[in-house]
Amino acid sequence: ILFFTTKGKVYWLKVHEIPEAGRIARGKALVNFFQLEPGEEITASVQVREFTPDSYLLMATKKGIIKKTQLMEYSRPRVGGIIAINLNEGDELIRVELTNGSSDVILSTKLGKAIRFHETDVRSVARGSIGVIGIRFADKGKEGEEDEEGKEKKEDEVVGMVVAKEGLTLLTVTANGYGKRTNITEYRNQARGGSGVIDIKTTEKNGEVVAIREVSDDSEVIIMTESGKMIRCRAKDISVIGRNTQGVRLIKLKNKDRVTAIAEVGGTEEL
Repeated sequence: ILFFTTKGKVYWLKVHEIPEAGRIARGKALVNFFQLEPGEEITASVQVREFTPDSYLLMATKKGIIKKTQLMEYSRPRVGGIIAINLNEGDELIRVELTNGSSDVILSTKLGKAIRFHETDVRSVARGSIGVIGIRFADKGKEGEEDEEGKEKKEDEVVGMVVAKEGLTLLTVTANGYGKRTNITEYRNQARGGSGVIDIKTTEKNGEVVAIREVSDDSEVIIMTESGKMIRCRAKDISVIGRNTQGVRLIKLKNKDRVTAIAEVGGTEEL
């Protein structure tokens, strides 16, 4: 398994090196396996059976940068990890996907925008490269600034990336416990570097987008909150609706709790 950090490094860990434990066991924290720097966190993992020249890693950063590199460039493990992507100041790696080099990719932002483009729009580059612009944010306002209606402007950022597969749906989940599924076909292909289309209407009611996942009717989704609450639900029980909507309530939250992460179980695990 390749583990990627927010600071753009990658570490290796063989499955047999992870202690086996029961379902309710606490497990061993990943930070105990790697020599992470202060403030560095594990942000993505990729399961690799073999390193082949026709496989690629797609990486997305918080500030909308995307990078593609041959998987073979990550085939030589080092105890202290290696640089997977060079990041601009203030940027973070947020998602990594294994691809075949000819897929479509969807990037999603916390303010509810999404862009779909073909992977061939992203040239394969060396491991230590920075990458190219995947999505441009429509409003570059800074936190604290106000718009024409007197509401505080929020700076946008990328929160998720999926490799698009026809016949599946895109699950979008927000901080206040709302979510929806939308057919992948509703996200038309655009040129890389555009501002995208509306994926979900973000309001005070449903909150900002936390994460996206690609799911089938056979998938199950685990939703996790800041307070440690966790629920598991079937994807087919989540409404399939259009892009420009607020979604429906997926989890009831109390005392200013918020959704922090989601995980997809089954359905689309195989590449």
